[in-house]
Amino acid sequence: MKFLITLFLIAQLGLFVRNSSAQVANFDNSPYNMQNSPYNMDNSPYNMRNSPYNMDNSAYNANSKNGVYDNSGNRIGYEVKAPSGVTNYFDNSGNRIGYTPSKR
Repeated sequence: MKFLITLFLIAQLGLFVRNSSAQVANFDNSPYNMQNSPYNMDNSPYNMRNSPYNMDNSAYNANSKNGVYDNSGNRIGYEVKAPSGVTNYFDNSGNRIGYTPSKR
């Protein structure tokens, strides 16, 4: 009987360890990584390359190639790729609403 209980506990421990390891986050994707941080000037809306006042990012520019649209075809923002490889997503007002980490 003790053998079966010990075997059962070892099996439960093995399942726990396997499931808990899936919760580990990759630092490369983390917003605490300076490469992804909004405090990095490459990702800041105060950088002219990311600014809504830049004509390439303006909602009023009909030839803009970096617009982000919803399923209804309404422009909800724009995307800008930083030199580090991070793609930043901004709403039409210039607020950073997300990012895609660098693939490097």
